[in-house]
Amino acid sequence: MLTINAVAVIILLGGWVFARLFEKIRLPNVLGMVVFGIICSLTIKERTPKLLWEISPFLKSLALLIILLRAGLGLSRKTLHKSGKTAVFMAFMPCLFEGTALSVALRYIFEFSWPVAGLTAFMLSAVSLAVVVPTMLDLKDKGYGSKKEVPTIAMAGASVDNVIAITIFSTFLGMAKSGEIDLIRTLTSIPLTIGAGIGIGAVLGFILVNWLEKRYRSIRATEKTLILLSAAIFLGEVGEILHITALLGVMTVGYIIFEKSNQIAHEIAAKLGKIWVFAEIILFVIIGYSVDVNVALSAGFKGLLVISIGLLFRSLGVWIATAFSSLNMRERLFCVLAYLPKATVQAAIGGVALNNGIPEGQVILALAVLAIVVTSPIGLFLIRYFSPKLLETEL
Repeated sequence: MLTINAVAVIILLGGWVFARLFEKIRLPNVLGMVVFGIICSLTIKERTPKLLWEISPFLKSLALLIILLRAGLGLSRKTLHKSGKTAVFMAFMPCLFEGTALSVALRYIFEFSWPVAGLTAFMLSAVSLAVVVPTMLDLKDKGYGSKKEVPTIAMAGASVDNVIAITIFSTFLGMAKSGEIDLIRTLTSIPLTIGAGIGIGAVLGFILVNWLEKRYRSIRATEKTLILLSAAIFLGEVGEILHITALLGVMTVGYIIFEKSNQIAHEIAAKLGKIWVFAEIILFVIIGYSVDVNVALSAGFKGLLVISIGLLFRSLGVWIATAFSSLNMRERLFCVLAYLPKATVQAAIGGVALNNGIPEGQVILALAVLAIVVTSPIGLFLIRYFSPKLLETEL
């Protein structure tokens, strides 16, 4: 049996090495981490201490909180206003189109019950912040699409897209665990939970930024980051108790801090970027580590079919969401490509069904890994190859 220290070293160093190797061959670094996790699953899984599996849900949740805070700290009212209703439509429509289509596909192709099909569908439907956010920031730095804020539209929409997907996933998870199906109550509760999450996040954001500004010189940037992370974890716990969309609240906290104190926001964002180096490796290696390779192989063709159906309807959703915007045809096509990669949410909650004792949990986890392995390299390649051809640059 390996010690937890040995496993930690293997995960961090092995994940880092594979990430760099995959970057060298122009593939997403997160894919390298997942592949390394799968190798660990095949070689040392049986010798891994139980402690890793006991703390992995917290580690995944923490990684998700970090990337949502980073997304919130990178959004400004000016750019959101400029991207306007298009970003709002991009936040909802692609996710709902894909999630609905996937629910039907999973119900009839995998013969899942409706609640299990729903939770799997909306887990799969989330676009990858780990791929989209850094890529869009890089395009912004190079000046691509800056005139109409195309990368900002994709980034802002993707951030909320994730929260919507997780909210609906959580609702279906509750239905799957309880065995009760109440679609009317589910549909009416979603806007309320979203509104409550934003409201509590805004209040917490104002309290935090006012408190931090008064103590700006006496508290180091590292301590500010620690306080913000603690507040995000606390908000997550409150969300669990009150059944509200805490993750959207977390992103709202970051947004409020950015709007009220740009200097504090930049300090914290820089520190979170350094923490993310570790959190990203842990998140993506563990998702590969957790998968049962035999189950993943058995889900193969049917899994690819389901994922393809989902991407088709997601692309349709993006096309409709941008139909009444100022974007031209090439920019709208870029938005379709930008919304293809999947990784972050699938890694963070792909194993939740299994942890909650849902019989289809291993198949659901296998579908999460399959979605990452297939869509993240293809999506990233398409974004990198076509962005210079589809977006104008002012630099």
